[in-house]
Amino acid sequence: MNLLEYRDRGSVTPSPRLPGRARNARRLSTAAAVAAMLLAGCAAGTPTSAPHSTGRGVSLAPPAAPSHPGSTFTPALTPAAGACTNSTKLAAWSNKRLAMLTIAVPVSETSVSDATAEVSAGAGGVLLFGSKAPSDLGARLTSLKSHVPGHLGLLVMTDEEGGGIQRMSNLVGSLPWPAYMGANWTPAQIQQNVTKVATKMAAAQVNMDLAPVVDVDGRNVAPSKTNPDGWRSFSGNTAVVSKAGVAYMNGLLAGGVIPVVKHFPGIGGSTYNSDFGPARTLPWSTLQKVGIPPFTAAIKAGAPAIMVSNNIVPGLGTNPASLSPTVISYELRGQLGFKGLVVTDSLSAKAISAAGFSVPAAAVQALRSGADMVMFDLGTNVSAQTSSIATAITNAVANGHLSRSRLIDAAGHVLAVRHVNLCS
Repeated sequence: MNLLEYRDRGSVTPSPRLPGRARNARRLSTAAAVAAMLLAGCAAGTPTSAPHSTGRGVSLAPPAAPSHPGSTFTPALTPAAGACTNSTKLAAWSNKRLAMLTIAVPVSETSVSDATAEVSAGAGGVLLFGSKAPSDLGARLTSLKSHVPGHLGLLVMTDEEGGGIQRMSNLVGSLPWPAYMGANWTPAQIQQNVTKVATKMAAAQVNMDLAPVVDVDGRNVAPSKTNPDGWRSFSGNTAVVSKAGVAYMNGLLAGGVIPVVKHFPGIGGSTYNSDFGPARTLPWSTLQKVGIPPFTAAIKAGAPAIMVSNNIVPGLGTNPASLSPTVISYELRGQLGFKGLVVTDSLSAKAISAAGFSVPAAAVQALRSGADMVMFDLGTNVSAQTSSIATAITNAVANGHLSRSRLIDAAGHVLAVRHVNLCS
């Protein structure tokens, strides 16, 4: 998550110098039925007006369905009539409570109690900001978790990638930049060292890491406004990134932390950093050869969660990937078969507002597109922003712009990644 990583991070730590679709576009005439499914899943038609505005006179009505064929991801087979499942339980929840479960609330790691009201209202997670965690962070988070309705658990997230992107290294130990790991450590060494850090993260009650970065980018530079990756990438070699990414992911899992593989479908070689403005990935035909394999490897290895970028993907439409049903529902869910949690990158990014979306409107579009959990930046009034997002989601269900079944599906993924069973 880029915007979230660059704030409150301080200066970038220098790194040692490092060693130096093939698939053609599908014809719409052969996929009309699939495209119809996508449109149905994301609500028919485009409303003539939207309830939210950026204040710049930009219409925030959900965009028309992409020309690229797609389909909305659907959960597993329907259980026998009368059987208890998370979905049947969630069907009894109010739209407001379901909406809250899809929101990750930003909070300073030195003042986690600031999110108590949102957690009490059912927020699905909190996202820690800062660069130095308090020594009693675990106790503070334990207290915060006690406010979760029904004690169903809480996703406590942070950005612990290594190098200059570390929020709690003073508590859990430090890792070098991923580029250093990819060039100097074997996959076994990566996994071993990450496990040590993850074990301490879990002990401090942090159970989700927005890592590993599996973008393929071999540029030997610090991440910046023009290059979101650089040393954050394990390598410019796809095979190296695939192996290192899985090793890092398994290291987190072994330490009791849920990894979030990012930034789908790969932002290595992007034209810009989406935190600061519109950005484009490499062409889709190129990404399929270079950028997608590390995600495929992670999914095959059991990745529980994937973050989708805010970059536009040339060849897959004109919306940021996090707001694209083609990218999420068709490619990630359909073609790659990913069944876990899909989270957005920060919807506070300039690339999102440049596309004509306020944060609440973007949250609705992300959910319509197949995302399960939305994130935004730590600003001056997190409570008001959280409330605006929840209201936008509930209004979208009420007016037919977001199906209730999609909202239930998203909430179900949030619970599933924490292994919560509402029927037990």
